[in-house]
Amino acid sequence: MEYQAAEPEQAEAVFLLVQNTITTVYPRYYPKEVVDFFCKLHNRENIEKDIAAGKVGVLMHQRIMVGTGSHEGSHITRVYVEPIYQGKGYGSYIMQCIEKQIAAQYDKAYLDASLPACMLYEHRGYRTLKHETWKVENDVVLVYEVMEKELV
Repeated sequence: MEYQAAEPEQAEAVFLLVQNTITTVYPRYYPKEVVDFFCKLHNRENIEKDIAAGKVGVLMHQRIMVGTGSHEGSHITRVYVEPIYQGKGYGSYIMQCIEKQIAAQYDKAYLDASLPACMLYEHRGYRTLKHETWKVENDVVLVYEVMEKELV
């Protein structure tokens, strides 16, 4: 297993991984409008821009991309694991790698947690600072947690 910086030629694979995870997992937790919001937020252009800025990593296992993670400063912004690989520790490994990168410069890590990921983050020592909402299409409301973790 190797977590490495994403290369520009991996942008399409990262995009497809993220979109597949959102459209497979999120409908169990959120209405269609919220799923659509996440798909638009994590679009091809944003992923390409983040890769070019050096903000995106990919987790490779036996030459297969099983997950991805991103952060900007101390804020973790995009962690996804292909649905068929979930529950095998890949998400925790990505988080461990990102936290190590952040700890080199910051004392705390922050993230906005979707409902499907809250438990993973709590198990990793994150605590909820506040509950937030964001109005999306058709007056549907996205609910998420703003979380932090002390990095030592």
